[in-house]
Amino acid sequence: MASKEDLVHVFLVTFPAQGHVNPLLRLGKLIASKRNLLVTFSTTKSIGNQMKKAGASVSGDPTPVGNRGGMIRFEFFDDECADEEIHDLEKYLPKLEAYGKRSLAGIINRHAQEGRPVSCLINNPFMPWVSDLGEELNIPSAMLWVQSCACFSSYYHYEHSSVPFPSEKQPDIDIQMPNMPLLKSDEVPSFLHPSTPYPFLKRAVLGQFKNLSKTFCVLMETFQELEGDLINYMSKICQIRPVGPLFKNPLLETSSDISGDMIKADDCLEWLDSKQPSSVVYISFGSIVRLSQEQMAEIAFGVLNSGVSFLWVVRKGYAFNGLPEGFMEAAGDRGIVSTSPGVVPPGGVVFRDSLRVELYVGGVIERCSGGSVPAVGDQVTDAKYLVDEWKVGIRMCRGDAENRLVGREEIKECLMEATEGVKAEEMKNNALKWKKAAEEAVEEGGSSDLNIQEFVDEIKKISQSMGGPK
Repeated sequence: MASKEDLVHVFLVTFPAQGHVNPLLRLGKLIASKRNLLVTFSTTKSIGNQMKKAGASVSGDPTPVGNRGGMIRFEFFDDECADEEIHDLEKYLPKLEAYGKRSLAGIINRHAQEGRPVSCLINNPFMPWVSDLGEELNIPSAMLWVQSCACFSSYYHYEHSSVPFPSEKQPDIDIQMPNMPLLKSDEVPSFLHPSTPYPFLKRAVLGQFKNLSKTFCVLMETFQELEGDLINYMSKICQIRPVGPLFKNPLLETSSDISGDMIKADDCLEWLDSKQPSSVVYISFGSIVRLSQEQMAEIAFGVLNSGVSFLWVVRKGYAFNGLPEGFMEAAGDRGIVSTSPGVVPPGGVVFRDSLRVELYVGGVIERCSGGSVPAVGDQVTDAKYLVDEWKVGIRMCRGDAENRLVGREEIKECLMEATEGVKAEEMKNNALKWKKAAEEAVEEGGSSDLNIQEFVDEIKKISQSMGGPK
């Protein structure tokens, strides 16, 4: 095995949240599985402490991944923020940039002094300043885009004013972008709509597009066969390499002991395995959406009246708001409500044989994703594709834009339509088609596998040109 000094060093920096940690760590393990690569995975110390408490293997010593001599290690940086500060993102994001950049610069310079210079930086959304740091330290940087290419295209065209988007004066206009279906005003990523309650998140994401020229490659959590025409079009603007779906890559099964989970999984997986194949509805509304007690009650009655088995994942401290008295007793063994989204690792749920469909704010969707889908951000655009383009979903409502109470009878009918009858069978067949295509993309020699290898080859050339290991 090569010494640490003989390995090309790639440094990954992720936004400190479970939904960002997981995909970048999966990418890190895949990169580390290639020959002669050392990957350092980094996020804030507070997240590192949570991962350690959950029993994740996050050693600072290099751990072998695969059988080609590659290794991965963990090193956490100081954001100098108390735990309570992290929950106010509007105030936290600028602090994360200021303190994080200073802390990371010290870590990266120390590696260079100790003979392990960093040849490439990789970040993900909400961390555009990592590209600035790379430029300051003369280190090439890349980005992992964890949303669809359709969302990437939307942010790009918005940032460059290429096409008209909804505005204060015209909030309801349709949007037509190249190689994309016509989007209604509530189908573009919701952060781009003038009514968004999260303008600071809009600024954070768009910061990535202001820095796009500073990244030599955009790795994308999608695959060529899913969004081929759009990927080809956007690749003329910047280098895009689709490498997904990362959670489906078979290599990750052999390195499952290297985990980014911040909370230990509860007993829901054992419960899921006790259910019949394709019999459980997975319910998740993400970490941002807050539903009224009245809406929570309507969903609960709709699920209960449908007769389906369900796994309902909701935020701690928010789980039982609005749930009818006696709801869990009435559900009995048919349902579980988990009080924290992090308790149920999506990767451990979505490939259980018992899972049939997933229920989100915007609709009922056949099994085809790796995490929760709230009614905000990129997922309103994803819902458009899932329902109208890929034919694997049913639209129940239009999320925040519709601003209405979705009744229990409507919820019941949507669940029944998705689980029984001709429409359910059609969606299942479409989902299986895309599932097969996704599996083929990540297999050895598949489109995503080849893109990862080509990216690694490019990193090695960059390292060689900088006088580093080959």
